[in-house]
Amino acid sequence: MGRKRCVGGDGSKMAAGCCGVKKQKLSSSPPSGSAGPGGGGGSSHCGGAAAAGGEPGALPPPGIARLNGLGGLAGGAAGCVLSPPLPKMVVSAEMCCFCFDVLYCHLYGYQPPRSPRFTNDPYPLFVTWKIGRDKRLRGCIGTFSAMNLHSGLREYTLTSALKDSRFPPMTRDELPRLFCSVSLLTNFEDVCDYLDWEVGVHGIRIEFINEKGSKRTATYLPEVAKEQGWDHIQTIDSLLRKGGYKAPITNEFRKTIKLTRYRSEKMTMSYTEYLAHRQHHHFQNGIGHPLPPYNHYS
Repeated sequence: MGRKRCVGGDGSKMAAGCCGVKKQKLSSSPPSGSAGPGGGGGSSHCGGAAAAGGEPGALPPPGIARLNGLGGLAGGAAGCVLSPPLPKMVVSAEMCCFCFDVLYCHLYGYQPPRSPRFTNDPYPLFVTWKIGRDKRLRGCIGTFSAMNLHSGLREYTLTSALKDSRFPPMTRDELPRLFCSVSLLTNFEDVCDYLDWEVGVHGIRIEFINEKGSKRTATYLPEVAKEQGWDHIQTIDSLLRKGGYKAPITNEFRKTIKLTRYRSEKMTMSYTEYLAHRQHHHFQNGIGHPLPPYNHYS
């Protein structure tokens, strides 16, 4: 409250990654001084940022940049598009079902599912896969560029399931244990104060210059900080580390970060819920493939 706020954007399109791989043990950093939490290593996805020129092995669709995992800008221009607020709940269970349809058809070699009946309006979006009773992250890739939902969900369903370099491609055997989440992003705001966002309400995207003078980016969806139990400083420092920043993190450096906050609508569905939903809505929704063989997954 009372902080100066800069709202705007240069109209250029961005793409982004999503969320944490596993819970990190972070202690709240003091306002200034010592280094923040360590542990940046791993793949380029976990590392959170590739140089702005591109990411090795990334396969973004033509004209669409994306970040995988925790960041990693792959060929997009800096800045965000200001999206209009969602007037009502747009995300729906049918979107998660559609993602399961797309993945199921791909894994079993069926023709892709027909176009769904939900809206095809353009939104920035993420598709997240988790697995098992403890809901471990299994893949998460999305884009800040507004995409028509039908093609966008097709694209990022398979990209997040098969091309998240932190994980091997998904297999048929994993289907029964999967959870699918669809997040639609809105209300992008560039803010002047890096603390001007609310844990559990806003997702954040940071842009910073690393110790080598390269521009890096990283993002967390709105639920990540709350799920990890992080405060503002812990979240910022985690993003910096995941974005590949290895130098000591001081309060002065945090003030140099360019931060964009945003909101999202999210829907999550388990594979079991997907089967039940499809059993009831198979014919009226025009699904172009047989229902999964229930005895195979019992």
